Amino acid sequence: MTTGDLLNIHPTELKFPFELKKQSSCSMQLTNKTDQYVAFKVKTTNPKKYCVRPNTGVVLPGATCNVTVTMQAQKEAPPDMQCKDKFLLQSVVAPTGATAKDITTEMFNKVDGKVVEEFKLRVVYIPANPPSPVPEGSEEGSSPRASVHENGNQNTSVFYAVGGSAEEAKEEASEALSMVTKLTEERASALQQNQKLRQELELVRKEISKTRAGRFSLIFVVMIGLIGIVLGYFAKKT
Repeated sequence: MTTGDLLNIHPTELKFPFELKKQSSCSMQLTNKTDQYVAFKVKTTNPKKYCVRPNTGVVLPGATCNVTVTMQAQKEAPPDMQCKDKFLLQSVVAPTGATAKDITTEMFNKVDGKVVEEFKLRVVYIPANPPSPVPEGSEEGSSPRASVHENGNQNTSVFYAVGGSAEEAKEEASEALSMVTKLTEERASALQQNQKLRQELELVRKEISKTRAGRFSLIFVVMIGLIGIVLGYFAKKT
């Protein structure tokens, strides 16, 4: 367990059972050891590879928050099963009564002497089906020291915000649903407009047909009349 002035973090390493083409998850517990509200934020050096829920949050005084980290399915294993990914957990005192919705990026800026605790956690791959059990004490005894070593020598790592909070997932789903609804409405409107144009075109064709038929009838009547006049003229002479 890593202990700071604000939070206790357990475990000190993120251990993922590794199996090709399968997702893997692990969790860590954040315990607020103060009588104040503490806000936290999780970052990683490889944000496209991991999903963290919640990636931000507020831990109430004396309470514990569970954070689940999910690694996306991997197509190939790294050399010697060694992973270079790192996670950074930032924590800061938050206003009393604050919730996850009140968390902003500015809260974790180190300005005006603000205390922002930071802990680096490294990623460890564990074979999904280990060939033999690990001797007691060999792993647990070295983890804290390894974590301290990593914290002291990985200051050059660049960390990025990682997604995965429930609120963000809901917002993305809502935006996607809104887009689908809009496209469906536009398609229905286009089909309706197309149908209307076809009906108007059919009416125009019928009007043209009627006009042509009317003209033909009028010419025919005129010709019959002229023929009748000519025949009557010759009949009188005879």
